[in-house]
Amino acid sequence: MRVADAPGGALAGVRVTPGAAAPPGLPAGARVWAFDAGPGAEPDLSALDDAELRRHASFLRRADRIRYGVAHAELRRLLGELTGTAPAALRFGRRACPRCGGPHGRPVLERPADGPEFSLSHGGGLVLVAVAPGRVGVDVEPVRAAPPEQSLVARLHPAERAVVLTAPEALRSAAFTRLWTRKEAYLKGLGVGLGRALDADDVSTAVPGWHLVDLAPGNGHAGALAVESASVKDIAGEIHEPRAALP
Repeated sequence: MRVADAPGGALAGVRVTPGAAAPPGLPAGARVWAFDAGPGAEPDLSALDDAELRRHASFLRRADRIRYGVAHAELRRLLGELTGTAPAALRFGRRACPRCGGPHGRPVLERPADGPEFSLSHGGGLVLVAVAPGRVGVDVEPVRAAPPEQSLVARLHPAERAVVLTAPEALRSAAFTRLWTRKEAYLKGLGVGLGRALDADDVSTAVPGWHLVDLAPGNGHAGALAVESASVKDIAGEIHEPRAALP
């Protein structure tokens, strides 16, 4: 769905609520969870490894520590449930970067080696965690009241710029944020992140080889999921639903 096609200019998409592992409209095999990372959140850091704990402690702002803690604690808990592994026993690594071959591509689960692909994002007061059988990216951002920076809009693909600039002024920030989450989710799925030119791809419409799904996480946020099409054909049920202990 193009951003401009949202009825009435609203942030239409798949609703993601806390604990909703498989909202309607996601590709078969893909799962998304939403978690509160607002000021009152108190993540359980007991399963984080030493590197994660150091990274958590390095944030100067409490809000940043909370978001990081929620994202990584819940990722470990979910992947532990999905793979039958103690969260603290999970080990993570990185794929090679598709652009330069360096060890900073997409994060992957190295132990156990047969687990699903995953992606996480935190923005504003929310964390999204996504899993899928193949390459996947997820992004969430708060929709800001201020209009998007013109210098950033100018760097988008021409079709994306048209979507933003033709949106009613009151909805321009929402249109931009929707596009931005789609772009970040897609680039995360590719494993290149924002190192790829922002005008290289048009994510305002379908991208060949990928499912792009608009998410509606609520609380003034926009979100998007990108799943490689080849990984979600006829694979329903390959990723097991979490047990009842999950919220």
